[in-house]
Formats: sequence, structure tokens, C-alpha cells
Amino acid sequence: MLASTNSSNKPTTMVNTARPLLARLNWYWILQSLGWTLVFIMVALVYSRHLGMPGVLATCAWTGVSGLLLSDLWHRIIKARRWNAGAIKWRMLAGPLLLLGPLQACSIAAAIYILQGKIDGGLSWVPGSFALWSCVFLGWQITYLAALALRRANQFEATALRMEVQAKDSELRALQAQVNPHFFFNSLNSIRALVYEEPDSASQMIDQLASLMRYALQTGQLHKVPLQKELEAVEAYLAIEKIRFEERLRARIEVEPGLEQVMIPPMSLQTLVENAVKYGVEMSTTGSDIVITARRVGDNALIEIANAGAIRAFGNSTKVGLSNTRKRLALSMGEEASLQLSENSGWVRATLQFPVAA
Repeated sequence: MLASTNSSNKPTTMVNTARPLLARLNWYWILQSLGWTLVFIMVALVYSRHLGMPGVLATCAWTGVSGLLLSDLWHRIIKARRWNAGAIKWRMLAGPLLLLGPLQACSIAAAIYILQGKIDGGLSWVPGSFALWSCVFLGWQITYLAALALRRANQFEATALRMEVQAKDSELRALQAQVNPHFFFNSLNSIRALVYEEPDSASQMIDQLASLMRYALQTGQLHKVPLQKELEAVEAYLAIEKIRFEERLRARIEVEPGLEQVMIPPMSLQTLVENAVKYGVEMSTTGSDIVITARRVGDNALIEIANAGAIRAFGNSTKVGLSNTRKRLALSMGEEASLQLSENSGWVRATLQFPVAA
């Protein structure tokens, strides 16, 4: 008896087999059939003492079928005239009271006359029957409006969620677009320092930079990449800087077995290693060790980039890398992920932490 909550006739591109079973069911006809079957049962119970008489059971069935057909016709009128769009129209309440109820009463009277051969009591049945079926169809209409309101609420919630996801995706891509120029700017500065003094080394750096550019292009549309792939990009970057700084740059990577396929935002570790090189190796005449470790701590993965040195604030720093990495980490991996910068015992540590599946 409940009207459809799927009043749109627009085609969908989603394959039905990919949708949940409950979403594929036609709830309009399921609820219509159940509702008017219930009406048939109630009418049959009222006339249970007379069901053995000719035509009484058929009249009860006629009552349910007639109600189903009239309510479906009314539902089609509502959809055709788009009364179900926007505010509630007065016609949607007047129709069941002034049209559907009297039509159902007349339909039942006709069924009694045809199937049972007579109508007892003359016209005394008219007011009560009109009032009864008007109330029944008014209940049907109110149920329909409730289902319509529920469907709209679900649509608004889905739209809001979709817009939120799109906004996060746009923000993530904007941050990615900022990170790549930041990285290439630093790399080109490193190459420029060697172009005239050591052309061969500069050529090797250009080859390594080409590899990194390929990685950046391949991952530019991705929100996450495996840790192993990110570490390969980090090693390519360190190879560039190793040519420049030689023995001043001493790097070591230690990854706990099983964490190679953990997913992280692309270019995130590379950005942190950049900072370690820039503020650790470059700022020291003796260079610096850079230690990259990845291990599991409880339900979290903990990735640490450590370099000998101290936290420094420079006016010419773009400050893009660290802040963007934090934002991209939160957008890609949720609020439980974190990035902390700390200094202890002559070491600066950038610690990235986020939950991982068991």
C-alpha cells in the first residue's frame, strides 16, 4: 500500500548485478501488494461469518485489487504531473478524500451487486463507506509522503557526501600539484650546482631526475601508493643528492618485513627526505646521516626520517613540503594519521604514523 520511493524513470549506468539485493528490489510493488493484501485479509475477517455465501470471498478480493489499481493510478498521476517534486500540493491530500475514497466505495458496491446479486440497506451504506475508504486512501497518501520525505533525505545525504568527497579530492590534487613543483625546484637547484663543475655528474643527476619525473607522472592521479614504490623514488632522489654531496650524505633505509605494501600518499616520504637533505646535509660542513625506518607499532605503521642536526627556521623556506604532507596525509588516510617533527639528542625526526590493517 506504500507508494514508490523510486519515482525517477531516468536510466542508470550502474549494472544491477553490482548493486545490493535490497537496492535491486522493486519496493513499490512489494509494499503495494503487501498493503492491499492486508486490506483483503481485514475485510475477509470482518465478513468471516459470511465467506461461505456465494460471491462474498470474491468481493473481498475485489476490494483489495480495486484499491491497488486505484492507488497505482493515483501514483502515476502524481508522477506525471510532478506533484511529488518540491512542496506538498493540496491536490495530493484532496484527491484521496474526494476522489479515491468515493471511487473505491462505488467499486465495492458494484462488486457486491454483480457478485452477490443485491445490495442490502438501500443507500444507507454510502456515507460510512465513503468515509471509511477516504480515510484508508488518506493513510496511503500520508505513507507515500513519508516515504517521499525519507527518499529525499537519503538523496540529500548522498549528495552532500558526494560533494564532500569531491571537495577532498580537489583539495588533494591541488596539494599534489604544489608538491611536485616544490620537489623539482629543489632538484633543479642541485643539478645547477654541478652543470659547469662536473658535467658528467650533472648528466647522471638528470637521468635520475627523469626517473623521478616518470614516477611523479604515474602517481599524479593516485591518492596512495605502496611504500615500496615510494622508497624507490626516495632512493632515486638520494642518488641525485649523493652525486652532489658525495661522502657528506650517508643514507640508510630499514623496513620491517611485511610493511612494503602499506599504502601512503605519493611523494610524501620524498618530501620529508628533501627536508632532511636540505636542513641536515646541506647545512653541515661534515654532512649528515639520514636514517629512514619503517616499523609496526601495535595497530599503527610508524615511518621515521631522521637526520643529524637541529630544527631551523629560515625566512627563504617555502614551507610547502611539511604542511602539504600533513594535509595530504589527513585527506588520504583520515584524522588518525599524524606527522610530527621533533628534535632530540642532536637528531631531527619527522615521524609519520597511521593505522594499518592487521
